Amino acid sequence: MKRREFISLVGGATVAWPLAVRAQQPSKVARIGRLSPLSVAAETPMLAALRQGLSEFGWIEGRNFTFELRLAEGNLNRLSQLADDLVRANVDVIVAGSSQGAWAARNATPTIPIVMVIVGDPIQGGLIASLARPGGNLTGVTALGQVLNVKRLELLKEILPGLKRVAVLINPASPYTEPFVGESEAGARALGMEVRVAEARDPGDLDKAFGSMINDRADALMVLPDPMFIANGRRILELTTKYRLPSAFGERESVQAGGLLFYGASLRDMYRRAATYVDKILKGAKPADLPVEQPTTFELAINLRAAKALGLDVPATLLSRADEVIE
Repeated sequence: MKRREFISLVGGATVAWPLAVRAQQPSKVARIGRLSPLSVAAETPMLAALRQGLSEFGWIEGRNFTFELRLAEGNLNRLSQLADDLVRANVDVIVAGSSQGAWAARNATPTIPIVMVIVGDPIQGGLIASLARPGGNLTGVTALGQVLNVKRLELLKEILPGLKRVAVLINPASPYTEPFVGESEAGARALGMEVRVAEARDPGDLDKAFGSMINDRADALMVLPDPMFIANGRRILELTTKYRLPSAFGERESVQAGGLLFYGASLRDMYRRAATYVDKILKGAKPADLPVEQPTTFELAINLRAAKALGLDVPATLLSRADEVIE
């Protein structure tokens, strides 16, 4: 599959440093804090992508940098404590995954640079002043997930032309739930569909949430981006299989593991791009001077095995547009 490259939203954020400059590395061993809401297993591909991105700038783990890892294992309530731990560890920069992680890091320190990797609007969420001039000690990469949700509904409609009711799985504790749901409801109305919201604040709520979807006679499911859902992706896939719900996800890994449809920015590519920010900050740049990036191209992945198990025929026109087809 051809790799999709990121382009800066406002220009200037991703201009490559000259090779001679990039080859220069400080003699100090940098300490990079990684604050993640995920489990060790779910975090592994993100960390690998970050390492790969850093290596392109000459940063080699164990030689000129080390990681300080703080993983919440799906328990978002731990993020504040873990962020405080990174501050006490006196790291040089914090790479914070998820909007909740970015908030936890920002609340923990006004001085240590923070590179966020989130799905959501950081301006509406109050994390930054603007994409071009984020201000403060936080910058990074973001994908506006609420806009992508409308496209996911359109794609589900292509596979299921008679689709009338779509369940939307949300975590009401997420700061972006309201705009996500609002955009989804507006998009569904334009497509002649209804949205049925199902809530899950923690893993113990998932069975009840799926029960409500069935009671509402949902024809399909869209899982909104949320760290808790990523951390419990296996259980969600088990439930979509049990209830035979064609499902759209915001993470490619969910479709590779058995879900039907993915549309969005690659999280792995977002973490590779985050390495650009870490590199510049470690070389003296200030987060306030580094515009926040958004991906300008997105990927579509379809799992034909999942479609076959659900008795669905995916249109050839849709398959021809997919970046990845799992057979």
